[in-house]
Amino acid sequence: MLLGVVSDTHGHVKNTLDAVRMLESFDVQMVLHCGDIGSVGIVPLFSQWPTHFVLGNVDYNEEELKDTIEQTGQTYHGRFGDVKIDGVRVALIHSDDQRKFRETIASGQFDLVCYGHTHKAEYHREGSTLVLNPGAVYRATPHSIAVVELPSLEVTIVRI
Repeated sequence: MLLGVVSDTHGHVKNTLDAVRMLESFDVQMVLHCGDIGSVGIVPLFSQWPTHFVLGNVDYNEEELKDTIEQTGQTYHGRFGDVKIDGVRVALIHSDDQRKFRETIASGQFDLVCYGHTHKAEYHREGSTLVLNPGAVYRATPHSIAVVELPSLEVTIVRI
C-alpha cells in the first residue's frame, strides 16, 4: 500500500494542487496531513482519498476545519492522530508541541511517526520507530511531500 504524507499547506491552493497531482501520479491509497492546513479550501482537494488530518499551530479556525473535514467524509484527529494502516501503527502530529512529539517517539508504541512544522523534509529511525517529516507544501525550498510504502516503511521524499 502507498501512503501519501503532506504537511504545511498553509491554505495555498496552487501548491496543494501540485501536491495532489504528484500523489495521483504515485497512485497512493491514503493521505495523512500533518497540520497547518491553513484554510477549509484545502480539505476538499484531498477528497479522492481517505485522508487523516491533524491541526497545526496556525490552524486557528479549528471548529470550521473540523466541520469541513467531517462533512467531506474525511477523518479529523484534532492535535494528535493514532491510526493503524495496513498493520502499521502511525502517529500523526504537527510537532510544535515538542514535549508531546518527543514523548510520542520515545514511547516505542508507533512504527511510524509523521510530523510537520519545521518545513524540512527528513526521516530517520529512533529505535524501532521511523520518524518522518514530508517537508512543506508551502513556505519551503523546495516544496515536498512523502510517499511511504506500507508495511515495509520505505520512504520517498518527492519535490513538487
